[in-house]
Amino acid sequence: MFIDTHLHIIDRSALPYPWLSDAPALDHDFLYETYATEARRCGITTVLHMEVDVDPAAMQAETDHVASIAKKQGSLIAGAIVSCRPEEESFAAYLERQKADPFVKGFRRVLHVVPDDVSEGALFRENIRRMSGSGLTFDLCTLPHQASRVTALVDLAPDVQFVLDHCGVPDIRSDAFQPWKAGISEIARRPNVVCKVSGVIAYADAKTWTAETLQPYLEHVIASFGWDRVVWGSDWPVCTLGGGLSSWVAATHAMLSGVSEPERSKLLFANAQRLWSL
Repeated sequence: MFIDTHLHIIDRSALPYPWLSDAPALDHDFLYETYATEARRCGITTVLHMEVDVDPAAMQAETDHVASIAKKQGSLIAGAIVSCRPEEESFAAYLERQKADPFVKGFRRVLHVVPDDVSEGALFRENIRRMSGSGLTFDLCTLPHQASRVTALVDLAPDVQFVLDHCGVPDIRSDAFQPWKAGISEIARRPNVVCKVSGVIAYADAKTWTAETLQPYLEHVIASFGWDRVVWGSDWPVCTLGGGLSSWVAATHAMLSGVSEPERSKLLFANAQRLWSL
């Protein structure tokens, strides 16, 4: 049993995605139906949709679009992590609207696509603190060199549950293990951060990676965060850049081959169930 905490749906007929023009490998429709067929074959039973950095004017439209898919008979989607702009005055009212929607489980603002000082702004930080007590999580999608900014933000809001996406986006392709390792160790010292083991095959060499290539990264994440603070995600369709959903699921099984069933269950579904009340 898997809970996939990181699915992206790309439907260009429904929503605008300005960034896709700079990402030709992903500049296609990646629809729920395509994902769901493969996901069921892999044993995925429950899914959270992750925002896809749509045009800011379409943030609510994206949530509504995904919610409409979730309402269909037999849908795997159980909730959404939605887009937000904490650097804007409108965030306070936006937060209140999302708190009233049980389908919304958390927020994400991708920070490696904006200047570093965006997350250092007074309004941004005030709005992150404003999330305290909301029960909503905040996903951190950052690069290894931004680890100090992650810890600064996390320390500002100890009552907010943060989720570090994609094991902190290690540059596996270039074997840049040590700089990434130090940042992960420091971030993991914050008890209000969970690490998402999601789609890291996209950061490995698509032609040569094996489960053994990825193993040191998983082992360091587990050593740093422990089995109670990790969740699993596919990052589909980004994971197709490294081989696809089935390859990532197979690699996960291979890396967990020597792990006890209680520990495996925590990573694959139990922690996500608890964190997002799924």
